[in-house]
Amino acid sequence: MQNLSVTLIQTNLFWENPTANLANLEEKIAQISLPTDLIILPEMFNTGFTMNVKAVSEPMNFTTFKWIKQQAKRTQAVIAGSFIVKEGEQYFNRLIWMRPDGSYESYDKRHLFRMGGEHHSFASGSERLIVELKGWRICPLICYDLRFPVWSRNIFSKTENQKSEKQYDLLIYVANWPAIRSQVWDTLLQARAIENQSFCIGVNRVGSDGMGLNYTGNSAVIDFKGISIFYQKDSEIIKSQMLNKEELDDFRAKFPAYLDADDFEIIR
Repeated sequence: MQNLSVTLIQTNLFWENPTANLANLEEKIAQISLPTDLIILPEMFNTGFTMNVKAVSEPMNFTTFKWIKQQAKRTQAVIAGSFIVKEGEQYFNRLIWMRPDGSYESYDKRHLFRMGGEHHSFASGSERLIVELKGWRICPLICYDLRFPVWSRNIFSKTENQKSEKQYDLLIYVANWPAIRSQVWDTLLQARAIENQSFCIGVNRVGSDGMGLNYTGNSAVIDFKGISIFYQKDSEIIKSQMLNKEELDDFRAKFPAYLDADDFEIIR
């Protein structure tokens, strides 16, 4: 069992300006003074939450993708965050999980925010992503996914002797979640941690965007009992937090509520 050092970057974003955002984030990443295992950036970290997909999207293996790869190699940490990717005639709000060795995984946002017209501009993803890092199993999701507990559900496979294997130990949401709904964000992060008996991290942005929406951040690290061990609103932050795997495993062993969870199947 190894502890996991996770660094959250809560920042303002320059509207539809990838060059400025990558320069800003590169400067912030350079300020991380101690070794870390995972650096988490907000949703659409290079543009802000825009539907102007034709103007700011990129194919894979282009500028932003190469930048993430470079930063992961330089820091020797995994970098995670989403940006707009064009594939053929479709656009995806795609999270990249980039490892220091240049290998990567990706997750396309499943739940598209229809109140902002995201479902008109983007194609929806169909598969969750579970990745491993230092013995931790991690599920990274994107913003509006937070409202849908079935998609976020930590599935526990049971055996005859009631031992189990959890799908993940850490749930992550990268977001552009407006201030007007910040209480919902706070509440649902805690709910997802409690019901899934896992750590839960939300990384949001601050400032205002080109649509006039304001963001207060409210980035948080929530433990498996729903207790906030880090929370910050209204300001830019670079925060590294150590997560303790032994504490998580001990809690699951002493309070195995997952053994009574209802079985179900997601029909896509």
